[in-house]
Order: sequence, then C-alpha cells, then structure tokens
Amino acid sequence: MLKKWFVICLLLIGAENVAQAQYFYRWTELGVSGGATQYFGDLNDNYGFHNIRENVGVFCRYNLNHYLALRFSANYARVGYDDKYNKNPYQNERNLNFQSNIFDATVQAEFNFFRFETGNLDNEWTPYITGGIGGFYYDPYTIFNGDKYYLRGIGTEGQNLPAYADRKYTNFALCFPIGVGVKWWLLPGVNMGLEITDRLTTTDYLDDVSTTYVGANNFASDPSVINPTYYIQDRSLLKNPSDPLGRAGKQRGNSATKDQYVMLQLHLSVQLRTYKCPVTPPYWRTHY
Repeated sequence: MLKKWFVICLLLIGAENVAQAQYFYRWTELGVSGGATQYFGDLNDNYGFHNIRENVGVFCRYNLNHYLALRFSANYARVGYDDKYNKNPYQNERNLNFQSNIFDATVQAEFNFFRFETGNLDNEWTPYITGGIGGFYYDPYTIFNGDKYYLRGIGTEGQNLPAYADRKYTNFALCFPIGVGVKWWLLPGVNMGLEITDRLTTTDYLDDVSTTYVGANNFASDPSVINPTYYIQDRSLLKNPSDPLGRAGKQRGNSATKDQYVMLQLHLSVQLRTYKCPVTPPYWRTHY
C-alpha cells in the first residue's frame, strides 16, 4: 500500500513538472493606459505646462522578439490652453483660448535597449524608444457667455468666406508619435510601463489659430444684436474695445509650425499563459 502511494506521488510530481515545462507566455499583450496630456502650438509656443489634461487608452502589443515589439493603441485625450497664461504682452492681449477632445489611433514600434522577458529575473526591465504613425479626430471649441461654440464651424479665420476658402480644415489629421519609456514586469505575465511621447501633427488648427485676422466687419451682421463670433474671433475686443488687435491682415497665429500634443502614460498589460506545446520558434526569436 505504501509503495502504491509512493508511486502515485512520484507520478503527480512528474506530471506537475511536465505541465510547468510546457507552459509559456504568449507573445501578445493586452493592456490599458492612462496619464496626462499637454498641448503645444500657437497659444502655447513657449512650452508652458498650464492646463494639463487627462488621457486614457487601450492597446495591444505584439512582441516580435525580446527586443522589438509592435503596439496598436487607441486613446482619448483632452487638450486646451488660454492666452491668459502667456507672459508675452501681445499674446496676453490677444486673449484667445480653446479646448478639444482628441480620439487617436496609432501603430508604434518599440525598441528595447535590454532583453525583456516577463517572469525572467535576469530580464525584468528595460528602457526603450518608440516611434510610429497614427490619425486623430479633434474639434476645437471655446466657452463664451456660458455657451459652447465649436470654432471650426463658425470660421474664426474666415474659412467660411469665399476669399479665405483655402483656410478650411477638417476634423482629422495625421500624427507621428516619438518617445521614450521604461517597462518592467510586476508578476510573471503582468507588465507595467511608463512612457512619454510627443505627437507631431500635420495640422496647425488643433487650437483653431494659424494665420491672420480677416477683420471684425466680416462677422458683424446686425449692430443691434450681439454676434458671438464677432467677439470669439478677436477676444481682444473684450479687453480693449476701443483699439482691438484684430485688424484685417494682422498676425493671429504662426502658420510656419504645426501643432503637437505630448502624452505621459502609465501602461498595465497582461501576457496570458498557454499550455500548448510550442512549435520550434524562429531563430530570430530565440537568439535576440
């Protein structure tokens, strides 16, 4: 009887060892992210850090090997800025502001400096660099007298006027995320990362400010009725109504540079175990 129990125990231990030897972690990770977003552009050309807003996202990372990965991400972020934060007297008197929701989707490559392998104590963390391409939706707006006005629709730089039709812009643009980060595993199969990426964009209208004023006379319809657009396109009227900035042809923004937004994100992802006997992996996966 004792011999039988001894044999059974040996078989159970052997089965457990075989099972542990057969499992491995999938190369795919699923994760969530969250953090802070900061806009830089015509209203924030001195890289101020006022009006930092939140972001959240989801992502899927596919590890090509222990040094190289591809990541597909979808994010929601908020951005905004106000001329009241600027120390430049002209910008302060310009008195413009905006806010916008951003929905972006990107594909990025990650290049690890060190070999990274979840569950391996010898390869538990690495710094990395990342770069890629994506697209995003935005729709800048402002609040005037307690009401929300979408700036693209009212054409603050004359986009809705035939003479300035070349200033029209859409709600979609490309972005090119470039950044650095560090990743580590908390538990086998549970990974974390901290990343900062600067999203360079193809639009100068993330803030709805780019070129020149077209003149308040293009927005004044009935003198007896307050036209919100009349004040929104040149908010210096609210500070100095007798001598506003918004004369036709005067600089309103800087069209020589494109807008951008920076995202600082904390990542949390999971690599699931699989108990399927793996096929022989490619050479580049086992040797890099």
